[in-house]
Amino acid sequence: MQLYHHPLDLDSQKVRLALEEEDVDYTSYHVNPITGKNLDSSFFEMNRHGRLPVFQNGSHIIYSTIDIILYIERIAVVSSGAESTSASSREVIEWMQKIQDWDPKFFTLSHIPEKHRVYVSKFIRQVVIARMSESPELAGNYHRKLREAYETEEKLKDADVLRRSKEHLVRLLDEVERKLSVTPYLAGQEFTMADVMLIPVLARLKLLHLENEYIAGRPNIAEYWILVQQRPSYKKVIGKYFNGWRKHKTLLKTWFLVRIRSLLKRELILDIVASLKNIFWLSIETIHACNLHPSKELRKRIFVHSDVGTLEL
Repeated sequence: MQLYHHPLDLDSQKVRLALEEEDVDYTSYHVNPITGKNLDSSFFEMNRHGRLPVFQNGSHIIYSTIDIILYIERIAVVSSGAESTSASSREVIEWMQKIQDWDPKFFTLSHIPEKHRVYVSKFIRQVVIARMSESPELAGNYHRKLREAYETEEKLKDADVLRRSKEHLVRLLDEVERKLSVTPYLAGQEFTMADVMLIPVLARLKLLHLENEYIAGRPNIAEYWILVQQRPSYKKVIGKYFNGWRKHKTLLKTWFLVRIRSLLKRELILDIVASLKNIFWLSIETIHACNLHPSKELRKRIFVHSDVGTLEL
């Protein structure tokens, strides 16, 4: 079984937590969406939306986060052979869906400095255009991805979109707070896949330095948050990347890769421009030579050599 994911991707964290909690073995493949790796043709052929995570078991490929988690749970039930082990209850699945219904994209992007957001957005569009030219058979899918990128930029300028995203999150957290006043975990006395879905949301708030605003003021969630951070699955999937120097290492590595790829593209463009200028000036010099020496042979066949090839006039 293979999982294509990234440590900073919220849905990827949900799936990885489920895998660790159920102790299911898998092969991990990091796909960094910020550097455009999810737009490579090999990944795009497998998932035409270019979204993470993607779970593959043989020829069976699953894209939906909840479907992946329920599939992992079924694998664990079958593997254990224990009659006492059961799949998620209706309440658990309802909580999973409630949490998944909140899209963190606009909320997250609105809390990232605009200059960084614009820089990465421009880079991603350049990657999409480059991949489109490399794989014309996937042009339709790349066009859709490019459209999504422009639509996202426009929606980030819409105050109503950002307000609705925030209000949705607040309603969700308020409901969670009420539930945790009755039970230690989201769906009762035991840790379930509903908690697997919630933990990355709280981790995202921590990453954005919004704990005081959204967690600290809700005492039951604050107590729950301290509790779940002690779980081995959290420490391996999220804590490993989000605590101390590792957090900065993960973010800096991503930013460095974006910068390097941008610079390489810029150097390639500059090389092409320089070559075209070279051809232009050599052509001017050749025409000038023809005017100075108007012999038929010279006019008929003159070769201009340069590092980009040979021109024949």
